[in-house]
Amino acid sequence: MALSQTEEKTLSDAWDYKGRPAERSKTGGWTSAAMILGISPSPSSPPSKPRLRPPNCTAGEHCVPASGLQLMVLYIALYLTALGTGGLKSSVSGFGSDQFDELDRKEKTQMANFFNWFFFFISIGSLMAVTVLVYIQDNLGRKWGYGICVSAIVGGLVVFLAGTRRYRFKKLVGSPLTQIAAVFVASWRKRHIELPSDSLLLFNDDGSTKEGETKKKKKQRLPHSKQFRFLDKAAIKDPDDMESGFTKVNQWYLSTLTDVEEVKMVIRMVPIWATTIMFWTVYAQMTTFSVSQATTMNRHIGNSFQIPAGSLTVFFVASILLTVPVYDRLIVPVTRKLLKNPQGLTPLQRIGVGLVLSILAMVAAALTELKRLRAARENGLTNDPTAEIPLSVFWLVPQFFLVGSGEAFAYIGQLDFFLRECPKGMKTMSTGMFLSTLSLGFFVSSLLVSIVHKITGDTRPWLSDNLNQGKLYNFYWLLAVLSVLNLGVYMVCAKWYVYKETRLAEEGIELEEAEPTCHA
Repeated sequence: MALSQTEEKTLSDAWDYKGRPAERSKTGGWTSAAMILGISPSPSSPPSKPRLRPPNCTAGEHCVPASGLQLMVLYIALYLTALGTGGLKSSVSGFGSDQFDELDRKEKTQMANFFNWFFFFISIGSLMAVTVLVYIQDNLGRKWGYGICVSAIVGGLVVFLAGTRRYRFKKLVGSPLTQIAAVFVASWRKRHIELPSDSLLLFNDDGSTKEGETKKKKKQRLPHSKQFRFLDKAAIKDPDDMESGFTKVNQWYLSTLTDVEEVKMVIRMVPIWATTIMFWTVYAQMTTFSVSQATTMNRHIGNSFQIPAGSLTVFFVASILLTVPVYDRLIVPVTRKLLKNPQGLTPLQRIGVGLVLSILAMVAAALTELKRLRAARENGLTNDPTAEIPLSVFWLVPQFFLVGSGEAFAYIGQLDFFLRECPKGMKTMSTGMFLSTLSLGFFVSSLLVSIVHKITGDTRPWLSDNLNQGKLYNFYWLLAVLSVLNLGVYMVCAKWYVYKETRLAEEGIELEEAEPTCHA
């Protein structure tokens, strides 16, 4: 009886900081997750010493270009920032979700809320960056601004380390890429062997220890699926090996059916991954062309204060900060009753809402650009790219607000989807898949800009250096059309996708926190 109570209080798949089975009451939960929320990436400081940067120059002066040493220091700083941000972003959300036990109904609900507030606190950091830090740098100097960034990083690190005693650490499982590669290699090697008619004939090790092998923990068995049948060949026992009495299991020759099904789970997520890239292509416009639009418009509040063009993203971030609590407190209770889903909207539904809002944002951006060009023509400012058009910059707020609200839905939906649907032990890789959609979105944006320049550059360019002579609205319409087509493909993929929990329930299998197995 005492043993049963002890097992109920501890988690079989998590350790505490001393390597002991994690106790539910003393580790994890919101207390631990709140300390993880203190960690967020901040921009690194560019060189502040005079010899590490070119001298300042004003308009009309000959500007001294940066030297090789100065550029080298700058590039090293940028790449270190990218390296650190990549490692942090791909791990912190997964580590935060590890603090909640999916088998416990209360903690499972808390994990859904964690994704909301994780994104909320990231957005607060962004809001501080485009308001307080911009003001400090403009009025007190960059040294003060970047000094605050360093202090914030150190403070976040202290808070993070302070929670060490309460964190739950998942057991190491090796590289998921090794498992994926092994399944593909094994299936390719046996590509000429016919698949058995009965899936029960496929190899599925029960985790028992074989002679001469290290004892391994058993994975949760997954039901056989009929998709991607070519991968099933990785789990076929080679008749030649069976005849020769060869019994040693090598993952590069023979994979278990469970390993194969886990790889299939990753492949099933790829269509959703691909169709979310377009949202981040739209998102990229908020930091490029939308800011360029703002520089030509009336940014004054009163007679003295002028909003910096780069600070207009405050409306973008503010919409995120507004959307997250509104969704959590108002939309979730309503959708929970209507859809009979404890989470409110499912992750795929949230992504879909984000994609719809991105389309509306591009429509709003195109209409606003038409109005801006009309104001430029009416005031004879078409040939003057530096002139201030007598049109309030607040006309840009709708497109910032729509993309910001869309990000609140899409980002959290993607994060929830990729972490929940990935196989056990692949959370970090799955988070990396999600974050890659952000970077690819910006690459696609750059590619579209290059294509548009090449096609329209010889006539009247859509994306002219002088926005008053260009057709930026056509570029926004193009993005709107591409987003509509992408939404159609996404809806087909989302309809086709079956959630892991649903698929297991249909087979009569209860989702469990199985003991992880080393992939390598």
